[in-house]
This record gives sequence, structure tokens and C-alpha cells, in this order.
Amino acid sequence: MADPQFSAGMSALPEGVPRAGVLHVRHRHTDRFTVIGNHLAQHPRLSAAAMGLALHILSLPDGASVTAKALTLRFPEGETTIRRALNELEAAGYLERRRVPLGGGRVATRTFAYDKPGCASEPDPHPAQDLAPSVVARAGRPLPPTGSVRRPVAPVQPRPPSPSPPSLPPPPATGPAADLLARLRVADPRLLLSARDIQRLAPAVEDWFARDAAPAQVTRTLTANLPREPEPIRHPARFLEHRLATLLPPPLPAGPARHTLAPLHTCDGCERAHRTHDPAELCADCRPAARATTRAAA
Repeated sequence: MADPQFSAGMSALPEGVPRAGVLHVRHRHTDRFTVIGNHLAQHPRLSAAAMGLALHILSLPDGASVTAKALTLRFPEGETTIRRALNELEAAGYLERRRVPLGGGRVATRTFAYDKPGCASEPDPHPAQDLAPSVVARAGRPLPPTGSVRRPVAPVQPRPPSPSPPSLPPPPATGPAADLLARLRVADPRLLLSARDIQRLAPAVEDWFARDAAPAQVTRTLTANLPREPEPIRHPARFLEHRLATLLPPPLPAGPARHTLAPLHTCDGCERAHRTHDPAELCADCRPAARATTRAAA
């Protein structure tokens, strides 16, 4: 037959499967896999970009770079989309960007990725060492014979969950970038930012400083052409985040090589110091007399 028969290769669906929607083809991974909870995979408010970025970050080893610039080089999405997704994950509790001291007055921003928001303070409700042998046997793992007489095992009492510690406000951000953001309300009271907003936006201001933008230039860019008062700025943090991302200047080009000043040397004719790259060269006053002597000798 010339026409393909699409019904020839189709098999009937097994009994009990849904007649519409997706059907999963499962595979049991034994290596190179990452466990993701449905609280993230089916999050009701996160965007698809934020979910995919969270999956990628959780699959990376400790120490991998997850800055906005590094992720922009990895994915086709732009830097603005990447930063927005990172902010979503931070607001949802899956990421935490914390400034830690390095000593000597230096600080660095470290990123903490959570498998589940708040998991660092939640105890494991079912520790592996507390499982009774009968529980392991019901999970499908056969028990080795321990003797002719089986001793009864006391049932495992679940541990009551310990109360989670109260959430503390984030430590105030410090440094030139944080100071600049905190002083914006002096230029316009509508640009009042919370401590959490300043901590979140400080890395973007540091990107401007890294491109040789002066603090006055950054302030002028962030406060120029604001909506006329009394019109409010409903979301000042988002407003400033947009300007920091879209108006980021390019790096300065490498400047021309600087002229190096010649070192000082003593003139052999008059014993005065003069600047020259040739130690045997005479000073400007002695060179004419030396040339005249050379011509007379010739």
C-alpha cells in the first residue's frame, strides 16, 4: 500500500489508564539524577523559567557558580529573565543570598540553595537508623535469617516534630552598594527600600561599580526622569531592579599604554642628573659640544 496505515502500529491502551492527558513512561535511575519535590515542580506561583533554573541549580555540585552572569552564559534566556527567576526563587525560599565576612574587612555574597524552603531547620521525621527490621522488610528488602527464634521488635514511635525557630529578619547589607541604595530615599522619598530589598539589589549595583561607574553616576541614573509627584512609585524595588538591569553600561575599553618616565642618570660631561633611557647619553647642554669635538677630530 502506498499510504501509511497509522492504525497498524498502534497498540491498545492497558486497562485502568486515563483516556486523556499525559501518560508517564517511568525509568528507575541509579546514577546522575536529582530528586525534586512536587512542592517545587508543581509550585502554584513560580514561573517556568524559575522552576527550570531551580532544577539546574539543585543539580549542581557545591561550589558551582550560580551568578546571573554565569547562568546567562549557560542558558539562551537573557540576563533580565535570569535575574527575575532568581528573585522569584529567593522570594519563595529556595535560594538565599547571604553576605559573609572574609576577613580583613572584605565580604562576599554566598548563595544557599534549599531542596525545600526551611529544610535546614526541619528534622528528619524518619531517620534511617531508627527503622525497625519489620519496616525494612515491608519495603521489599528481604531480611537475613538471624536465628531460629524471631524476637519481637517494639514498634517505632515517631518523633514529634520540634518547633521551627522563629524567622529572623535578614542582616542589614553593608558596603558602598548598600549605602547607595539606602540613600536613594534622600533624593526621592518614594524610593524607600526595605533591608531585604537592599540586600537583593546590592549585587546589581556592584556590577555597575565593576564597570567603573561612579556612585554619583549610578544615583543619577536611578533617580532621573521619575514619575512626577504626587504620583506614587508602587514597587520601588522592582522599578530600580529594572533600571539596574536595562541601563547597565558596557565595560570601559582598555586605554592606551601610558608613557613611562625615563630614569635619572648622571651626565658624564657635567656630572648633572638628567632623564634618559640610555645611561651613556649626555645631557642636552653637553651634546652640542660633544658633537663639535667629534667633527673636529674627524
